[in-house]
Amino acid sequence: MLFDLRGRGRRRAVQAIYLSLAILMGGGLVLFGIGGATSGGLLDAFKADGGQTNVSDVFKKRVDAAERAVKLRPADPKAWGELTRIRYLDASSGDGVDQNQGVFTDKGKARLQEAEVAWDKYVTLSDGKPSDQIASLMVQAFSSAGLNQPDKAVSAMEDVIAKRQATGPLYVQLAALAYQAGQTRKADLAAKKALALTPKDDREQIKAQLDSARTQAAAQLDQGTGTTTTPAAPTAP
Repeated sequence: MLFDLRGRGRRRAVQAIYLSLAILMGGGLVLFGIGGATSGGLLDAFKADGGQTNVSDVFKKRVDAAERAVKLRPADPKAWGELTRIRYLDASSGDGVDQNQGVFTDKGKARLQEAEVAWDKYVTLSDGKPSDQIASLMVQAFSSAGLNQPDKAVSAMEDVIAKRQATGPLYVQLAALAYQAGQTRKADLAAKKALALTPKDDREQIKAQLDSARTQAAAQLDQGTGTTTTPAAPTAP
């Protein structure tokens, strides 16, 4: 069995971890917020309106309003944070996303680059302490489904974790992203943290998922460098 159903609390915890890792490794970050607890993903964007054309029109107006706000208040981190959020939502609406593949299109990626500019400014003005809600969107933006900037995805994920209660799923996601970025030491530390936050009886299951993420990331990195290396697996405490 995939899950041990004897304990309802354990079952929910394990399912949340499996789901979050599956979403992250499968490119589904375009559709959902990090950990399933954040709003602002593509599905939320479409809930705002029933038609694609209307959604695009709505976001264009919101982007224009947010851009006016940063011109009026160029030193206001909240204004830049809102521009980041709206630009991301604009990128994940309409023709910005390939619905069949669950990834951003070239048009969507171009809009994500605009969101990245706003994000960088926002992070600077907020003294490196951005909103975890906005950071979670940028994890999606920097994922392999979007701009494919794993180092920035890791940094944004750390911003998410800094503002939230430590949980196994959050550290599973950080570990997977760090493996993808080639940040092996950080990934192993995050994996150990994820295991420590997981009920003892479920750790071997989660370790298997982390090992899978590590191996997959190592294979992707090897393809780019022509080498064959696999980081050591984290051990359950």
